[in-house]
Amino acid sequence: MAFQMVNYRAGSYIIIEGKREVGHFYIVRQGKVRTSKETPVAGEEGTTLLGPGDFFGVESAMSGHSRIETVVAQTDVSLIQVNNDQFGLLIQKNAPVAMKIIRSFSMKLRAFDSTITRLSFRTALEEDPSHLFDLGEFYFKEERFNHAAYAFQRYLQWVPKGKFVSQAKMRLQNMNKPLKAPAYMEKSINRTFQADDMIFCENEPGFELYIIQGGRVKITKMVEGQEVMLAVLQTGDIFGEMAILDNKPRSASAICAEKATMLAINKANFEAMVKAQPQLATRLITLLSERIWMAYRQLANLMISDPAGRLYDTLLTLAEKN
Repeated sequence: MAFQMVNYRAGSYIIIEGKREVGHFYIVRQGKVRTSKETPVAGEEGTTLLGPGDFFGVESAMSGHSRIETVVAQTDVSLIQVNNDQFGLLIQKNAPVAMKIIRSFSMKLRAFDSTITRLSFRTALEEDPSHLFDLGEFYFKEERFNHAAYAFQRYLQWVPKGKFVSQAKMRLQNMNKPLKAPAYMEKSINRTFQADDMIFCENEPGFELYIIQGGRVKITKMVEGQEVMLAVLQTGDIFGEMAILDNKPRSASAICAEKATMLAINKANFEAMVKAQPQLATRLITLLSERIWMAYRQLANLMISDPAGRLYDTLLTLAEKN
């Protein structure tokens, strides 16, 4: 099945925000297009100029939701139109395009999430391994000693000269926990975790993403000194991808809600696996598209000052999502 080539004259509207004609996205072949949003949101530029090799419309095409941007041809343009059911074929022909989309989405989603947290709550710390000690203290005071030990051990591992090293060691000794986290199964792609096991914690460096094969996983984040539940993931869901794509610390913690099995994919084999298994990239991009669409709608909602208007917009978003 060949990709369709489409041409537009300068000034032509290619996609319109809010329209539900989805099912395909575009890659710029020649010329330039300009994207814009009806409600520019914090964490993103108001308009963006795209050129050859750039893409647009992926979020709506892969999530099945309405368009979240308007795109106008800045010059005469030639575009490659890719239907969402052709995505696997695109990856087989050009895996770097898939990686470009995944990395772009990861950066956009992290920026959106950071802005949502800042607008929704008064304070939220930037991710940094030095905050692992504070996380350990929170869990220790909550008497969640296994989680506290994990955070303190990671603090000693990643901040060996930190100002709270002696306190972290004392906490671990008081809990009769080793100073180093046990190195188990790190080389195995197949992982099994027990209920309440911490898979990773907020602020630690991340080197793997996970695909849940069975069981449920809670995703939590510390906001204003309290633990906030962000999501409960289940079989088929993917998590932990942002840290391995943008080389930043984990933005949230992952804790098993029950016994769970999963595949662990590290940075070294991620790109090779995307090329060998296009369905993985398709699944990941579909997941990221859904998250970006929801994050954009949530951000746009936070910009509405009228309470009634905000409620109406929330109901519209829920209706479209479901």
